[in-house]
Amino acid sequence: MDNKEKAGNSVMLKICAFIVDKRNLFFLIYAILCIFSVIAKGWVKVENDLAEYLPPTSETRRGLDLMAEQFTTYGTVKVMVANISYDQALEIKEALENIDGIFSADVDDTDAHYNNGSALFNITFDYDESDDQCLVLLDEVKEFFSKYDSYLSTSLGDIQSELINKEMSVISVLVVIIVVAVLLLTSQAYAEVPVLLLTFGSAALVQMGTNFLLGTISFVSDSVTVVLQLALSVDYAVIFLNRYKEEHAQLPYREATIVALAKSIPEISGSSLTTMGGLIAMLFMQFGIGSDMGIVLIKAIVLSLLSVFLLMPGIIMVFAPLMEKTQHKNFIPQIPFVGKFAFATRYVVAPAFVVVIIIANRISSSTPYVYGYSKITPPLTNEVQEAENMQNANFKSDNMVALVFPAEDYDTEKKLIDDLLANGNVNSVTGLANTEAIGGYTLTEKLTPRQFSELLDIDYEVAELIYTAYAVNDEDYAKAVNGLANYRVPLIDMFMFVYDEVEQGYVTLDDELMKKLDDANRMMTFAKNQLRSDEYSRILVYLSLPEESDETFAFIDELHTIAEKYYDRDKIYVVGESVSQYDLKKCFARDNTVTSVISILAVLVVLLFTFKSAGMPVLLIAVIQGCIWINFSFPAIEHDNLFFLGYLIVSSIQMGANIDYAIVIAGRYTELRESMGKRDAIIDTMNLSFPTIITSGTMLAVAGTLIGKMTSDAAIFGIGKCLGRGTIISIFITMFVLPQILLVGDKVIELTAFVMNMPLQNKQMSGSMRIDGMVRGKIDGTVNGVVHAIVKGNVSAYIDNGNVEMIDNDDDPETNNLRQEGV
Repeated sequence: MDNKEKAGNSVMLKICAFIVDKRNLFFLIYAILCIFSVIAKGWVKVENDLAEYLPPTSETRRGLDLMAEQFTTYGTVKVMVANISYDQALEIKEALENIDGIFSADVDDTDAHYNNGSALFNITFDYDESDDQCLVLLDEVKEFFSKYDSYLSTSLGDIQSELINKEMSVISVLVVIIVVAVLLLTSQAYAEVPVLLLTFGSAALVQMGTNFLLGTISFVSDSVTVVLQLALSVDYAVIFLNRYKEEHAQLPYREATIVALAKSIPEISGSSLTTMGGLIAMLFMQFGIGSDMGIVLIKAIVLSLLSVFLLMPGIIMVFAPLMEKTQHKNFIPQIPFVGKFAFATRYVVAPAFVVVIIIANRISSSTPYVYGYSKITPPLTNEVQEAENMQNANFKSDNMVALVFPAEDYDTEKKLIDDLLANGNVNSVTGLANTEAIGGYTLTEKLTPRQFSELLDIDYEVAELIYTAYAVNDEDYAKAVNGLANYRVPLIDMFMFVYDEVEQGYVTLDDELMKKLDDANRMMTFAKNQLRSDEYSRILVYLSLPEESDETFAFIDELHTIAEKYYDRDKIYVVGESVSQYDLKKCFARDNTVTSVISILAVLVVLLFTFKSAGMPVLLIAVIQGCIWINFSFPAIEHDNLFFLGYLIVSSIQMGANIDYAIVIAGRYTELRESMGKRDAIIDTMNLSFPTIITSGTMLAVAGTLIGKMTSDAAIFGIGKCLGRGTIISIFITMFVLPQILLVGDKVIELTAFVMNMPLQNKQMSGSMRIDGMVRGKIDGTVNGVVHAIVKGNVSAYIDNGNVEMIDNDDDPETNNLRQEGV
């Protein structure tokens, strides 16, 4: 051992000794962090709208930002009341409109509002949908309808997020129960379970409590991160605990914990790199929810590592005596038959797998991805979805998109609306230019003074005076001087002008006329705030097409073509659920390639440094990529629509996390292959690897499956279902296919190694001595492997990365070493 290596080990041991000896300090720090996190959990802002995560350059994102700047979108609620008469519906309408803050409660006797003994009320508030007053009114509306058989749906508030959190709370409890059961079976002492649970529980709580530092996180990240954190990072605590048990076979509690921590830190850090490599790929997605979830999960992994390195050593010291007292027999069986099967079938299974993954690649390319929720049925239905389903079952719901364009003259807008209404894919259009006002006139229809006087039942001379004042105000002096008989002014503009004149005291009207003017102004102001600003106009187009289909996406492009006949193409925006899904489809085409390439490259780099061979990383990545293709062949074969986000996230997690199972097997095989033949090496490899794989794999598979079976959200449903199925496939392939591939590729791995073993000095000693390092030679028998032992006898061997030193027979070797290192 050279001086640098000794110094490095000394520093690491001193750091680990500080962590162990100052465990009460770390207990205090984590206690404070956990208390703080319980409070800080309430500070986390959660975004429920997927459209918020579209790229800034997407049409939906630009259109939504523009509409928020230019228009008022009032809060709305749809309520269906079953088992009432139409007269009762009218009474309810009147009562609702008398509530302060409710602008209107639309209902009529058409089948759009009254059908099958049920009435559908479209309730609009006086406030912008972002105003907190809308939530107060929403509670009033809920209270009002509590005595009816009613079904309410709205985009206001965080109802959906609250329901999903309730579901995830149930899932989390079930996952913890499963984890405890798995740990009881795979541990060697019952007291190991609380050690692992306390370590992870602290990390999970700190993870949730620090999310507020990110500002706002998505509902997907908020819902599934804790469960995935447990499944992805529990390995780290298991590795450290197993290392402690190995060291404690020879050392006391303290020294065993210090040495185990010193050896576990690089091992666990290396293991976490592949997981983070897969998650890093998510950061490069155009669709922002990928980077949002990637950041939250990477933070979760880092906090889990810190919990294992800083908190767990102290917990082990506390529970060490109890772990000795509660030891039980090993419940995990030996599986020599798997290794024997692998050796016997190596020339059949390996080529067969190549054929399978080629076929799976072709099939998975036909997976029916969808970009909205309308074509997916989650296993559960929450109360919001039940209300929407009841409404849709009784009343036809049109697919609405908003078309935004520059605010020019009303005549051009009317031509655009007429063009759209002539299209067979359009059911109706709502805009200022075709909205009926009073007297059979539309809001933007131009009236002469004579028509205006007849409409309001005022003297013609008064109407002329009003028009003259309008012309002067509009600086149209020619009309004011040369005659007003043919002067036409849009109805909405004239009404709002008159109202301003009355408000300023320039015009006086009788009470009846004033009430008519007040009502008209309120309605027109409300319409104008929604549909026209100084710079842009907005019309609402109701389509006969479904929310998501190729025909719908094609018509969105056609809408642009129609609007471009009248307006500048760079200032036309189409916004709506269908457009959002169209944008997501465009994102997916790019994100699919990017996440696949980056996750493979990130994992490849880690594996190259891990195995120091070009062949081994390629084999392992090919196996896991094959598992991904097989996983996503299932929805293609079953014609089961899959929300696109499920593929992007699960494929990254599979490549980053499931590959750990392959690394465990490959690492063991490589190590044992140096001292054994292929057959014995693969048999021992599978026996030694099985407990690790079954522990970690079961947790991730159960977590994913439960998420997929117990949620009402289509995005979370897709992630959970694919993750559970993908993990099960990965476990099966790594256990029953990877061994054959390693056996067949044994020579390739050896030939592609880029670090050659250099011959070292042959050391010969007699007596009692300590050996640390890779040993090749004889120690009263052939030894080829990593040795950490006391040898009494003769040694004649090559020693890699270590040293041999004579020791005193009476000294405890590990304790003596720790003393020498100053610990």
